[in-house]
Amino acid sequence: MSPLPDGENAPYHILVVDDDPAQRRLAQATLARPDYEVVEACDGRQGVERLRGEDFDAVLLDKCMPVMDGLAVLRHIRQTLADSMLPVIMVTGHGDRSDDLAEAMHLGATDFIRKPYDPMELIARVDAAVAHKRLTDQLEDAESILFAQARMAEARDSHTGDHVARVARNAVLFGRMLGLDTTELRALRRGAVLHDIGKLGIPDAILLKPGKLTTTEWAVMQSHTLIGERLVSGMKHMREAATIIRSHHERWDGGGYPDGLKGEAIPLPARIFQLVDIHDALSFDRPYKGPLPPEEVACILEKETQQGWRDPELSAVFLKLLREHPEDLAPAPDELEDLGYTIFQDILRTGALTGGHLPEDRS
Repeated sequence: MSPLPDGENAPYHILVVDDDPAQRRLAQATLARPDYEVVEACDGRQGVERLRGEDFDAVLLDKCMPVMDGLAVLRHIRQTLADSMLPVIMVTGHGDRSDDLAEAMHLGATDFIRKPYDPMELIARVDAAVAHKRLTDQLEDAESILFAQARMAEARDSHTGDHVARVARNAVLFGRMLGLDTTELRALRRGAVLHDIGKLGIPDAILLKPGKLTTTEWAVMQSHTLIGERLVSGMKHMREAATIIRSHHERWDGGGYPDGLKGEAIPLPARIFQLVDIHDALSFDRPYKGPLPPEEVACILEKETQQGWRDPELSAVFLKLLREHPEDLAPAPDELEDLGYTIFQDILRTGALTGGHLPEDRS
């Protein structure tokens, strides 16, 4: 048994679902404390009840059970509970058909082990599954914290974190229209949430200055794109998002920053996102302006495209969406994802952000 992850003293929480008492006792004896804490379910229905009320690191699931078999429980986990990350190790007999095993794999089984199994093999398979689950949980926690930091950056500059939630949602909507695949959409969403996280590194004297910035101050302000990229580029799963953070202020004609990229040299996700970002800035309240109606927003975007600032092909698609279905780009509050909001609110309650109060906006 490998050691528990750093900082994790709790045993792995394992659910064993099997109608055979002898098999449950064997699992209990094999997966013993202090490394494991085993909870038993004597059939599939009881297993489902346990899953509704407790969090587990892995499920050891017998395939052949009366009333509700292992495949039905697995289907419940993946579809009804919508839990795609919980490791499920199917326990099968030598007489099980290959079609059943293929169906279990299709439904999302993590691994298989055949009866009678060697105790050391069971430990090895469970250990591998739960280690992956804990690592995934840590990555999700890290992403939540990073997203909360993005909300902090937004709060310093415009009172609310709703902007990042809206642009994340609308960027994915626009990306789907353009035919992006799941991996590309995930990167687009992350980049949208984190696009201004680099503003955490901009001094308040510049970020919140009520008047016009000097040339030196504007250079510092522009550096938020580079600061943001550095903040996330060390995380392998954020590398695609980092291109949005760095390049969302580039212009099609080469007049943007920080690199003066021109045309298709600007990463596609950044070109997609900047249209959504500009639309949101124009369509919603800011301290210096009220929301503009969709047609006026469309006219501004069309003018910027004619001036050579935006990708003309992407702009044409976005303008069609905005003019024909503007309601699609105006999500209701309950359509917006959490995006680290709970952590963000906890930070605000402690007064850790800007000395306990939110500053006046300067966008």
